[in-house]
Amino acid sequence: MTATCVIFDIGGVLEITPDTGWVPRWEERLELPLGSVHERMRDVWRAGSIGSISEREVHEQMAARLELDARQTEALMADLWVEYLGTPNEELIAYVRGLRGSCRLGILSNSFVGARERETALYHFDELVDQIVYSHEIGIEKPDLRAFEVACASLEVQPESCLFVDDVAANVEAARAAGMQAHLFEDNTGTIARIAAHLDAGPTRATWRW
Repeated sequence: MTATCVIFDIGGVLEITPDTGWVPRWEERLELPLGSVHERMRDVWRAGSIGSISEREVHEQMAARLELDARQTEALMADLWVEYLGTPNEELIAYVRGLRGSCRLGILSNSFVGARERETALYHFDELVDQIVYSHEIGIEKPDLRAFEVACASLEVQPESCLFVDDVAANVEAARAAGMQAHLFEDNTGTIARIAAHLDAGPTRATWRW
């Protein structure tokens, strides 16, 4: 278990996911006060992120809590997924594709029930990396240290041999607390340079920090 490894977040790293404004648009459309959607759905969003609710139940709860008919429910969920899935970070994905076979590659993502099927269909992340760990499938979200432990175990690597890349500072700090090296994603250039340095250092310098 000494293989060099790089683990990526998805949203904001492998996917470009700007705010599309779907929530306030729907609140205006439904004549709801600003903030109502998230307030009414907060526990459902949480349940979906740790897999304690099914997609069907999400739809049912949304329809009931926001007083939507079937057509509105489907349309609202479609807007949610447009923002969630964003667009592919083509440059970084192409770079990662070129790393195949030179190191262990993984994904650790805070996710929502239904994400694996959609991201596989759109982006084929299952072909990009060796293992994908979704929060809704393991019942644990970053920055919980156990999420990083699951990711390392799934890849059969030691934490100190791994570089974790995320766009959220709290998750980067948690990865370091879990014994991993970590990089805060800000742009592709800096991230690719950091990954290259990690791979050049190799497992013999696994305690080195950037």
